[in-house]
Amino acid sequence: MSKCRACGKTVYVMDQQVKVNFASDGDGVVHKSCFRCRHCNASLQVSNFCSSVDGALYCKPHFNQHQIHTNNTTYANTNTKDDNDSSSATKSTSFQSPAKSANNIPPPQLTRSPSKAATMFSGTQDKCATCAKTAYPLEKVTVEGQAYHKSCFKCSHGGCTISPSNYAALEGVLYCKHHFSQLFKEKGSYNHIMKSASIKRTTALSTPPESQPITSSDPHASC
Repeated sequence: MSKCRACGKTVYVMDQQVKVNFASDGDGVVHKSCFRCRHCNASLQVSNFCSSVDGALYCKPHFNQHQIHTNNTTYANTNTKDDNDSSSATKSTSFQSPAKSANNIPPPQLTRSPSKAATMFSGTQDKCATCAKTAYPLEKVTVEGQAYHKSCFKCSHGGCTISPSNYAALEGVLYCKHHFSQLFKEKGSYNHIMKSASIKRTTALSTPPESQPITSSDPHASC
């Protein structure tokens, strides 16, 4: 029986499976559930995926990003047929540097411009003001000159999702307007909010980006 090229386990006849023409060594089989992008883990479609020369599967945007980061001019764009799909199969197309000629004249360098999708993922290397990791154009929001991941753009008190048109910030710490007003009413001033914001900001700056969590001071609070 065949082994799944993604997880290495046996692919049984009754399993949902996809036959893939890998750029590295030809045809192979993967479980339908394993037919995912290596980078973002999104489920792939038979009409829209790519296979790199090392046998990894990608969605097209992340395949383009992978090619840019690795400076690899040899790549394969593979479309094939799902065993449960009645559509016709499309054979893989490989683009490779031409072999050197007999007189050892080096081949011309292959160049290609980044696609629009690749630009959306590479773009400028802004860092998220909350977690300090790279915030790509497709996944960021910018307010007051600061970039944030959309998932990090939350109220620091209640963890509420906020928007650029409905938030408050103090000492670089984000709040939803509801909790910001609530905190002000508790003491009648901003002094304790500023002190709390200063502590949170100091803690965030001293925490390594890999281990820095997005937490709430009140896990049961909500907007």
